[in-house]
Amino acid sequence: MVVVDQTSHSKHALMWALTHVANKGDMLTLLHIVPPYKGFDSRSTYLVNYLGSLCKDCNPGVEVEGLVIEGPKLATVMSQVKKLEVSVLVLGQKKTSPLIKCLCGSNSTEEFVEQCINIVECLTIGVRKRSQGNNGYLISTRWQKNFWLLA
Repeated sequence: MVVVDQTSHSKHALMWALTHVANKGDMLTLLHIVPPYKGFDSRSTYLVNYLGSLCKDCNPGVEVEGLVIEGPKLATVMSQVKKLEVSVLVLGQKKTSPLIKCLCGSNSTEEFVEQCINIVECLTIGVRKRSQGNNGYLISTRWQKNFWLLA
């Protein structure tokens, strides 16, 4: 399962999952979470359908399903991992500036990814594309933080 949204780091994580985790015959679930107070709109469905089409183009042997669920982010991820018996969860990660960390606290993307890595009951991988000019990805798991993977 890959948690997706409209950000570039989410798309990088999705592409990484397609090339490094998903195999022919696997089911890849794209989970888009809508905050409880925001409500559904057509953009969420469009995003999941668009990303699903990209997945099928890049790796036609992988089955893709899209879910748009309204709810709190962490609780929704945890419940879907359990309900769908997910074996690997992939999340896009970005480096957050100290100012954003101070202002946003635990609501930041980086904090959310760390919480998932530490709490979710399956292998959880945070994926961050290296800065421009550098190839590869930085991978974070419960056991290894910011491991550089050239691929």
